[in-house]
Amino acid sequence: MLLIAIAFCGCSGKNESKIEAKPKSLETLDVDVLAIELSPWPRTVRSQGSVYADEQSVVGAKVAGRVAEVHGDVGDVLKLGDPLVTLDQEDFLLQVEQAEAQLLQARSSVGLLEGDPVDKLDPANAPPVRQERALWEETQSSLERISSLRSQNAMSQGEYDVAAAAERVAEARYASAVNGVREKIALIQVRQVELAVARERLKDAIIRAPMDGFVLNRLVAPGTFVAVGQPVATIVRTNPLRFRGKIPERHSQSIAVGQRLTLNIESVTEPREATITRVSPALDQQSRALTFEALIENENQVLRAGLFAEAEVVTDPDAYALVVPESAISEFAGATKAWIVVDGVTREQEVRIGGRREGAFEVVQGLSPGDLILRNAEQGRVGKVNSQNVPQASVQSSAPIAAK
Repeated sequence: MLLIAIAFCGCSGKNESKIEAKPKSLETLDVDVLAIELSPWPRTVRSQGSVYADEQSVVGAKVAGRVAEVHGDVGDVLKLGDPLVTLDQEDFLLQVEQAEAQLLQARSSVGLLEGDPVDKLDPANAPPVRQERALWEETQSSLERISSLRSQNAMSQGEYDVAAAAERVAEARYASAVNGVREKIALIQVRQVELAVARERLKDAIIRAPMDGFVLNRLVAPGTFVAVGQPVATIVRTNPLRFRGKIPERHSQSIAVGQRLTLNIESVTEPREATITRVSPALDQQSRALTFEALIENENQVLRAGLFAEAEVVTDPDAYALVVPESAISEFAGATKAWIVVDGVTREQEVRIGGRREGAFEVVQGLSPGDLILRNAEQGRVGKVNSQNVPQASVQSSAPIAAK
């Protein structure tokens, strides 16, 4: 038995020696290999927000009255000055007629004919003033005759005093007539303003659109009595639109007016390009975020206010990064990996991905400039790469370089 055991051990030792002497050879892989280098990769900041109308106006009534007709309803297109709501105009027409009659009465009291400008009226030429001036001149002549007779002792002192008093009364009545005409001229101007106000109220009985836009909603119907200032409709202008978004505090210093951004809207196939037009001067104290706005052209009215959008703002257009094609990265069970070639042999390398754009990934950790990786990660497995497929010098990555 001992001899058998010794013989068995001897045989086992020979077999193990033979296995160690013949290591397993690696498979030769005929795969595409690329050398990664720094490529243009503009730095961007992502922000979520909503699309708002450029202007939204709640149109109110300037005068009180009963609604006679509603011209605009939800969705109707309006131009600046188009009728929106018409109030009952009968009372306003009567007010205009009353003001016209009062003005005519005031003009007639000073002898102004229709069409004569009031500013050219000389109070001294008004009929009441001419009448008082004639009486004053008559008393002056009488006073002169009595004064002559008084010097000849043909008239008593009492008669002279009566004539002098009559002359002074006539002079005062003349001055009063001049002041009365000036007062009537001022009254004419008051009546002119009253007429203008009455005509303006008549004009305001037709409530018009304050801008080009659409009717967002209407708030009255025929027969409704509206008070001064009461809203009757809401008008919105949707060309251009405003995107309003927020970015975290850590990116607040990288946002400025004039920067370009790309808007991705879920219900719109193609992304929209826009420019930042406004940046808030302060951060929101609760959310610690900075608000900014960008104008979006909407001439064809494809976009609607209220849409949710995601913005990608280019903060550094001249930045560089390690960029690899999407096909070079594999993701499984939460791990992101690439197949790297070291000394002609492939092995898995865990990497961390930054930005993602059309057809490419930004690698922020795990790879370095000059590393060789497999272009197609699905072909990756441990093996020896065909030397003919290994580039002899670093080549530029084929990843896109423009932000989308």
